[in-house]
Amino acid sequence: MSNQLLYQIALTLIPGVGDIVGKKLLAYCGGPEAVFQEKRKSLEKIPGIGTQTIQNIIGHHSFVRAEEEITFINRHNIKPIFYKDKDYPRRLQHCADSPLMLYYKGNTDLNAQRVIAVVGTRNASDYGRHLCEQLIEGLVKSNVLIVSGLAYGIDSCAHRASLKEGLPTVGVLAHSLDRIYPYMNKGLAEKMLLQGGLLTEFLSGTIPDRENFPRRNRIVAGMCDAVVVVESAKKGGALITADIANSYNRDVFAFPGRVGDVYSEGCNYFIRTNRAALLESADNIRYLMGWDDPKNKPSAQTKLFRDFSEDEEKIMSVLKLTQDIGIDDIMLNSELTASKVAAILLSFEFEGLVSALPGKRYRLL
Repeated sequence: MSNQLLYQIALTLIPGVGDIVGKKLLAYCGGPEAVFQEKRKSLEKIPGIGTQTIQNIIGHHSFVRAEEEITFINRHNIKPIFYKDKDYPRRLQHCADSPLMLYYKGNTDLNAQRVIAVVGTRNASDYGRHLCEQLIEGLVKSNVLIVSGLAYGIDSCAHRASLKEGLPTVGVLAHSLDRIYPYMNKGLAEKMLLQGGLLTEFLSGTIPDRENFPRRNRIVAGMCDAVVVVESAKKGGALITADIANSYNRDVFAFPGRVGDVYSEGCNYFIRTNRAALLESADNIRYLMGWDDPKNKPSAQTKLFRDFSEDEEKIMSVLKLTQDIGIDDIMLNSELTASKVAAILLSFEFEGLVSALPGKRYRLL
């Protein structure tokens, strides 16, 4: 492991430096090591960085703990992923509160072409499990990566159905990779390592505390193209995930349930309030996501004969995340200047890769 990893992990250990503040520090200082080497006067000029946070950075004592984590990572063959790394889930990368560090164990690509999150109640009914299994079976021909939270109920059903159907599946954990919660899913988790993987933002020794689950849910919502809610009560983790997905401009789908059924109330409410599209089968997802539209299939000529520069790849990655997007959002997510973005978009237009829409919006062809 590189010395850079030591600084990356240490950055996440500074009190008062969360994911948003951490990214601000990186943007101003240029990198994790530079954050620790920055002088107080320079730190004081960064907007939103308070006196106590600056003191915590200057008086940092987090390197010993970071070294311990690197030892744990090496011992257990865990892959650390910094949010600027190419292997970081690119969909999640563009979310403002995405984790600075992720820890991954598995064998599947977290940047698969199509990623669907399947979530729901821990108290799954036979109806819910049947819908979940039917959905996964229907998604096989679309080569989808299935993401969930490895909880009891619908989460576990989604993972098991994925394994059965040969789809890769990733479990996002609300604790560290030195344990499995619930423990009864240990066997399931081990199978997932061979056909998917386990992902977390938490350092070793982290137990599944209550406050960790909403943090876990934002990763589930952020790393996918769409969230499917199979069964859910009016309140619960599944609806938190769906709400976060809506805030990230992800598509949300929900299976309707019987009127009066406690664990269908959440789905029916989301459908009724237009927070989720009514879902009956995998065909609905394919249609609404445009997966069956020939226009959304990668151009063979582009794939075979076009090499993108680093800046072009940044913009292409942003464009792939949504149906259409404004130029300001492209600048924000790609972290490129206005002139650079405009020049690359114009080049893409000439090559027939993007279409310009009214209001300075663009979409891939």
